Amino acid sequence: MALTPFRGFWDLQSEVDRMFNDIMRGFFGERRGEAAGIWAPPVEAFARDGDLVIHADLPGVALEDVDVTVDGNTLTISGERKPLAGEEVSYYLREAPVGAFRRSMAIPAEVDADSIKATLKDGVLEVVLPGAVAEVQPKKIAIETGGEQKTIEGETS
Repeated sequence: MALTPFRGFWDLQSEVDRMFNDIMRGFFGERRGEAAGIWAPPVEAFARDGDLVIHADLPGVALEDVDVTVDGNTLTISGERKPLAGEEVSYYLREAPVGAFRRSMAIPAEVDADSIKATLKDGVLEVVLPGAVAEVQPKKIAIETGGEQKTIEGETS
């Protein structure tokens, strides 16, 4: 057995953090969506070969429990992470949220919804929007003065 001289301190720190969070939740309410039981998965959006690629972390979510929809220029990832089924468990710690989730984001309006592809592999949902990232070259914009220039006169000491 390894000796951990600060274990008691870290246990105490964790307990104080938990109590502080409970108190703050009482004053300020639940985090967005938490009260309704809806959580938002973390996502990454990046360009790859001219395509817009979105990764959503969905470990433990089955394929049949995920929906990807497009409405105008809004892409929505929604579904449900179900709790462990058929097992009597007593959690010591559970940080992964369960229940309904939803994440919406704006996408370029010119994306053809029929060309969007989605795959779920190893707990990561990948949504590819082909051709959604245009090659944009930076352009310097000239700034003009808003009127005549004024000269301030004064004495120098």
